[in-house]
Amino acid sequence: VRYLVCADPPGPRIGNGGSTLHALRCLEEQYGDQWTSFTVLLIHSGGYSQRLPSASALGKIFTALPLGEPVCQMLELKLAMYIDFPRHMRPGVLVTCSDDIELYSTAVSETITFDRPGFTALAHPSDLAVGTTHGVFVLDPCSLSGKGGLEYGSCHRFLHKPDLETMWQSGAVCVRRDHPQLSSPGSSGDSAVASQCVYTDSVFYMDHGTAQLLLHFYKQMGTLGCEIDAYGDFLQALGPGATPDYTRNTSNVSREDPGLVAVRQQLYSLLQGTALNVIVLNNSHFYHIGTTQEYLFHFTAESKLRFELGLQPVAFSIFPDSAKALDQLSIIQSILEPGCVVGPGSVIEYSRIGPEVSVGKGSIVSGSYINFSVDIPSDCFLSSVSVRITDGVEYATMVFGVGDDLKQGVKLLSDIHSLQLFGVSLPECLDLWSLEPSDQLFSSGDTRLGLWTARIFPVCSTLSESVRMSLNMLNSVQHKSAFKLRGFRLLSVEEMLTYKDVEDMLKFRKQIYDEICLQRQKEKS
Repeated sequence: VRYLVCADPPGPRIGNGGSTLHALRCLEEQYGDQWTSFTVLLIHSGGYSQRLPSASALGKIFTALPLGEPVCQMLELKLAMYIDFPRHMRPGVLVTCSDDIELYSTAVSETITFDRPGFTALAHPSDLAVGTTHGVFVLDPCSLSGKGGLEYGSCHRFLHKPDLETMWQSGAVCVRRDHPQLSSPGSSGDSAVASQCVYTDSVFYMDHGTAQLLLHFYKQMGTLGCEIDAYGDFLQALGPGATPDYTRNTSNVSREDPGLVAVRQQLYSLLQGTALNVIVLNNSHFYHIGTTQEYLFHFTAESKLRFELGLQPVAFSIFPDSAKALDQLSIIQSILEPGCVVGPGSVIEYSRIGPEVSVGKGSIVSGSYINFSVDIPSDCFLSSVSVRITDGVEYATMVFGVGDDLKQGVKLLSDIHSLQLFGVSLPECLDLWSLEPSDQLFSSGDTRLGLWTARIFPVCSTLSESVRMSLNMLNSVQHKSAFKLRGFRLLSVEEMLTYKDVEDMLKFRKQIYDEICLQRQKEKS
């Protein structure tokens, strides 16, 4: 096994589609013609992770799971889930994201095999509501019997985040009576509301010939200059029912780049006519943990994922016996001192929590050291980052509400009142902190003004002090009391990631790890 890490090229964001193309180029540069015989697992490690910022600094692929001693990360889970794939796979590339989990059950005689030309994708039965936020396959009804845990079929067309009407009209909705049965295009299945599903995407494979075709396209392009999506922009071009209409539809795009439509049209011309084979996994579940709400639900509530993976309320942590009765929480590689209280539905990871700390319900605390008396409110997101701006290591801690939208941005300073932090408008927060709204307050200049780019988090010399300062900011917002931030160096989340010191963050985690190991040895002896 060879491991290769490819960073996106400098310049504008290129999306996971652009990253896929760039990774193919890195493989060729690293291994020459040798890579044509490789079976490749290509995992996108997680972009900016604006919907789960605790994963932003180190990447979603290193998200810790409440599982194992020491704890398992998403990377290990991915390798375990796909462990059987390579031996049933022709040379080619299997593409997956780092914030989804696919669990499935097949008969002993059924094997997932990636050996067909073109693209081959896994398909999972999902509720129609799930289909509106994922890719949906319009399957060829003749190629499926609806029996067994695993079936190979062909896909007529791929829909990217379609609305309900489009799913029905295109024949993507499957009416599950005794077994899945595809509806005819345009029909509406009111009689079987309780058993409707669509087949949604997760992992896809492309054979080496197709990967080579895309690599040649990327080399000809030189630079992309826009964000393309490996799912929406590759798969929508496939199957006999594909049309170029999607190339002009930018409603699902977070940021519309001027060259996007032209690149999509070129990709459509390139891939048109390429097969899209589908492996239908009738007994499977697809889970996404890429947002704060999904993360909290799957790790702390009575979710199917928690049951199926055996996720633990306390994983590889030092935790006071008095608090062990609570099942609805998730403590991951952390040290909690006797006397502290953690509310139900909260996740604590890679943190040290002192005896006089109370954490409310449904909160996330990540990478923090809290050695002072404080009540952290419910629905609070708190995550610390080590930064190196000049010589020494310093610290900054971001604090938000778990439901705050870090992707939202406005173009005009006069519109920042629409940005909300913990239910309070940003101008109101700035007033409480004695900060003036200006273009200089945002690290993006005047291009994108939002919570992600707002320079509001103080840089401190110690980790615990940075946590204290950020919680004081939050306290001032909640109680409408003044807390002056003037005189501090302030960073945005965007800048925290620019200046992040990964080694120091890992050192803090290692200290916690060593202390837990020592405690385990003492308990044994």
